[in-house]
Amino acid sequence: MKKFLKINEADNVAVALQPLVAGEKISVAGHDITIQEDIDNGHKFALSNIRVGENVIKYGYPIGHAISEIVAGAWVHTHNLKTNLKDDLDYTYNKVNTPTVFFPHSDLKVQGYLRKNGEMGIRNELWIVPTVGCVNGQAQAIVDRVKKELDISHIDDVRVYTHNYGCSQLGNDHQNTQKALAGLVKHPNAGGVLVLGLGCENNQISDFKKVLGEWNDERVKFLVAQEVEDEVEIGFEIMSGLVDVMRVDKRQPLPLSLLKVGLKCGGSDGFSGITANPLVGKFSDWLIAQCGTSVLTEVPEMFGAETILMDRACSVEVFDETVNLINDFKGYFRKFDQPIYENPSPGNKKGGITTLEEKSLGCVQKGGVSDVVDVLQYAQPIKYKGLNLLQAPGNDLVAASSLAISGCQIVLFTTGRGTPFGSFVPTMKISTNTDLFKHKANWIDFNAGTLLEDENMSELLERFIKFFIETTDGKKLKHEITGFKELAIFKTGVTL
Repeated sequence: MKKFLKINEADNVAVALQPLVAGEKISVAGHDITIQEDIDNGHKFALSNIRVGENVIKYGYPIGHAISEIVAGAWVHTHNLKTNLKDDLDYTYNKVNTPTVFFPHSDLKVQGYLRKNGEMGIRNELWIVPTVGCVNGQAQAIVDRVKKELDISHIDDVRVYTHNYGCSQLGNDHQNTQKALAGLVKHPNAGGVLVLGLGCENNQISDFKKVLGEWNDERVKFLVAQEVEDEVEIGFEIMSGLVDVMRVDKRQPLPLSLLKVGLKCGGSDGFSGITANPLVGKFSDWLIAQCGTSVLTEVPEMFGAETILMDRACSVEVFDETVNLINDFKGYFRKFDQPIYENPSPGNKKGGITTLEEKSLGCVQKGGVSDVVDVLQYAQPIKYKGLNLLQAPGNDLVAASSLAISGCQIVLFTTGRGTPFGSFVPTMKISTNTDLFKHKANWIDFNAGTLLEDENMSELLERFIKFFIETTDGKKLKHEITGFKELAIFKTGVTL
């Protein structure tokens, strides 16, 4: 295994793949360098002397500037490197011809559930969706009784997705909650849904139905708790009927083109942009070559790398939408008098990421090199096949939920630090390094750290596609086994 990696020919830093000790001598491109201090794996060290104010280059792009003199072999991190990001930028559409990556047509099929509207589910679950948080307890009581009294062996999971919203919200917050819950109700991974309301909330079921649009009457049922004597008893009867309806559901071979896959990273480290994110990017390009769809979000973690995505916009209109996506999110920070570039997190920094540019340059690699075909607003359903961008924050729970709300059947979640959570769709944890994969085997589903151990990308991608298809065909991920599933709705405004 190599001890360090210089990612791009233009870089003036390299990444330690193993811990390096002070005094150790290494050779880079024929030049001998003495390591000046102990450097942990995932962290950067200088390949040449870097003057104060000079840019530090990684991935072939500036990730900030030196705030003190840095000598060759020295550790490069928060003590001597600072972001270049400030204020808004003026953007120009410079369409680039991205490198052609040829992926042949695959004969693989997904063993999925074909829904009446032509969508595909990769799970067949029974859900209760509360219109308001006030009925969370009643919904859970109904689910508990279903699990205890009914034969649900043909159903992958029975679950209530609790939340705190649906009342005392105004404007966009109220609308976003309605749109988010509508995305949940109509999600193809659900074979049956009971929408449970209270009766006096802002999110009245009569109003919610207008947001919901069309739905399958056989699979989606409604109940208002204040209108019946015993909502748990009536809810149980409705769920019993849905359990029976779902007995006819069977997996069948369906095309890869029906897949919609969310792309997310969290708890990133210095290897995220070297192993797991590039793997997911290759997979995204492969899926798009099969006429499938991938969705990239975490808008604040595009800051500093946004022009890479803008230059891949398929049209001027999509370029303009991408500019608005970036600038509107910066405006969201300013609205609350918050600094735009206060990122990365403490865990990111401990893992070797210093600036937002560095984090973003690693983050956007999950989108591969495909053209951007559309920009989605929060909770907007996916319209076009190909690579989409989605308006959502970087927060892991909110972003992963947002991807699922827009229609993704599964989320690919890369991590260098690890996390146990899952969204309401299968959320595959992909480790950036083997140590994490071994240490948190109860969290991590797939290890991309073998790229640091001389496995090549083609071999890794082939293994990953096989594992991915096994997952879509029904193999449970770690968070599904533990039952850690969450719904997190994006809130931006006041609560009454």
